Formats: sequence, C-alpha cells, structure tokens
Amino acid sequence: MIIKHPSSAKGKKIVVVVGAGFAGLKAAQELAHLNEVQVVVVDQRNHHLFQPLLYQGATAGLNPSDIAVPIRSQFSDSANIEVHLGKISYVDLAAKVVVADGGIELSYDYIILACGARHSYFAHPEWEVFAPGLKTIEQATEIRRRILLAFENAENEFVESEKKALLTFVIVGGGPTGVEMAGAISDISQTVLSHDFKRIDTKSAQVVLVEAGARILGSFDGSLSAQAALDLKKMGVDVRVGTRVVNIDDQGVQLSGGGYIPAKTVVWAAGVQATPLEFKSPIIRDNSGRIKVNSDFSIPQHPEAFVVGDMASFQLTEKQILPGLAPAAIQAGRHAALMIKATLHGQPRVDFKYNDKGQMATIGKTKAIAQVGNIRLTGFIAWLSWLFIHILYLVGFKNKFAVFLQWIWSYLFAKRGSRLITDKEWRL
Repeated sequence: MIIKHPSSAKGKKIVVVVGAGFAGLKAAQELAHLNEVQVVVVDQRNHHLFQPLLYQGATAGLNPSDIAVPIRSQFSDSANIEVHLGKISYVDLAAKVVVADGGIELSYDYIILACGARHSYFAHPEWEVFAPGLKTIEQATEIRRRILLAFENAENEFVESEKKALLTFVIVGGGPTGVEMAGAISDISQTVLSHDFKRIDTKSAQVVLVEAGARILGSFDGSLSAQAALDLKKMGVDVRVGTRVVNIDDQGVQLSGGGYIPAKTVVWAAGVQATPLEFKSPIIRDNSGRIKVNSDFSIPQHPEAFVVGDMASFQLTEKQILPGLAPAAIQAGRHAALMIKATLHGQPRVDFKYNDKGQMATIGKTKAIAQVGNIRLTGFIAWLSWLFIHILYLVGFKNKFAVFLQWIWSYLFAKRGSRLITDKEWRL
C-alpha cells in the first residue's frame, strides 16, 4: 500500500532526503522553512557523523560524541522537516515511491539520494572481518578496541614472535585515511603509551602502510606526496608502495611478490564503492557503483530525482569526476536543493559549478600537507590550516569547542583520554 504524506493534502510537495551525511544534511538545511515543501529525512542511524575525523576516534584521540550530532537536533526549529530512523530498501523512480524496511511505501514529489559510500574489498569481502574499514562509529570503536587490546595482550605475552605480531599494525591503502591512521598509531605508540607499560617498549611497535599505487596520496601533487612519505618514515612508519595485498587472515597480511607480514591488527583504508541501493527503474552506474547523473545531479529521464555525495558519478571533465570530499558533497547537496526550489518557483535549472577548495591530510603532530589551486603547504602551517578547516566544518558549537580543547590537551601533554577497550558483548 502506497502512503501519501498528510502534508500533500495541504498542497505541499514532498521531498524525501535519504541519508544525512554532508550532502543530505546540507540539502535538508537548504529546504528548511520553505513553506511549499515537507521534507522527510531518512537515515539508518540517528546521527550525522564527521567522517574526516573518524580516524581520531579509532586511535583514542577523540570521543565518538565529539564528531557526531543527533540529526533531529539540527531540525528542531524547522516545522517542515521530519526525521525518521530507518533503512531504504529500494526506489521506484517511475512510480515516485520509496520503500523502507518493513514494506512502508511513501510517495514523493522529489527525492535526494545521499546514501554515501562503503569500503570495497576488491571481490574479497571475507577480508572485512580481519581488516575493518573506517566509515562508521561502530567501525572506529572496533578498531580502537583492537589497537589498544594489542598493546595489552603484548604486555602479557612471553613468546617474542607473538609479541612482535601483536605490536605490528598494517594499514592497507595510502590515501588520506590510511596516511592519517598510520601517523596516529605511530604517534600513540611513540608518545601517549610510552610510559604506561612496563614489560613492553611501545616505541618498538611497527606500523606498515601498504599502497598498491606508485606513491601514497596519489590525488595530491607529487611533491606533497613525497613530503608526506618522508614525514611518515621519520615517524617510524614503514611505507611500502607498489605493493598489493593478496590475502588477509587472522595471522597477518600476504603481499604481492611473496612478502608476508605477521600482524594481529589490520585496518582497511583502500578502495570505496557507492552504498548499494536497489532501483526498480534502469539506471547507469560506473565501475564503483556510483550513479551517473546530469549536470544538475538529477538522474537521466527523472528530473525529480537527485543523487549527491559519494553515491553520485558527476563528470567534471572527460577524465575527472567530482571528488569524494566533504566540501564537494556539501556543494552538491546545496545545489540539488536549489534546483528543487528553482523548479517550484518556475525558474530554469542551472549546471553545477564546482568550487574546488583543495584537499589536505595530516601526517602527525605539527605535520600535514595541503593544496589549494597552485598553493602548496607543508609542515606546521599546513597543520594549523588542517586544524582550522576541520573545526570550521564540524557540526555543532559543542563539538567544535570539545574537539578544540581536546586537541590543545593532546598537543601540550601528549595524552589521549578516550582509551576505552569496549567489548562487543554487553552481557556479563
């Protein structure tokens, strides 16, 4: 049975926003207080997550609550926006119906799909249990548990080979997430934990960053990539480029060329793919599962349906698509909402123009790289820029303040307060 939203009887257009990441949240915010529409935001989690800082949650630098805010709290004052906790099963573009788990069918006038992305294990989904990715709070706390437990178990281990495997951490993927994870694990082993253990020397921990490409941070300028690799090596990280992972199990990582790394903790930061979503109507996807869209983010043949964020394959040039960065997702979400406004007001739609705000990555304390247009920054200046930008994009004043104070504390005293080892089982 197809349900029509009660507001449709009052002449309002129903806009369904699926996903409250950077793109979906911005789209809903742009439509807030617009009397002509009733916005229904659907997400399978009740919080908006600031994913660029998720690695700090995974390495005990920040609490999960510091980088996440309840979605509902962002729309408390918006009478035309309602939030629903749930998961979308499929979308029927022809009938203009979205179907949620439980069989609830809701008709819409416009829909904005912003379901984000998930990790791709390159046809090896069985690796995930041994090498979790970093896209959710649950994954971050699990990685934190594994990292901290590795040091605890090493303290109790008497067999040297087992102790070495426990103190070896492998990060697969040399993009920003992989680089930031490698730097953070090296930092806590060299500074934060160095005085807390008596039987083991945490500084002897080995952090290995494995990248299949010719260099880490391949989307950055070559000079910045080289500087990041040099900074990581100075921190004790073993950077291995041009090396593929061919197998992962509970004992370690098998590399191309016959190399093997015994390791109890492996983190996956390699390929990504669009979150799978079923459609009843035919759509065109790229090799990463992203949906190909028009120049205004609408789905071809369906001007009322938009796809934004990591789920969209938006062609900037013949060889370049819109990058999967927070600023790009925010701009995309805003543009989709503006196109709905334009249509409602009888105005023509316009093509999306991307404002490239650059990219940056932090390597460790006082070390980072950044590029904006022709500007290249490294070292302390890049690190300060990284701090400022990430504070700026955080949602919620409380989060901005809490993260800022935590960073000052960590910088001055090399302490991390979120070192909790939590069990997945809640029963005693």
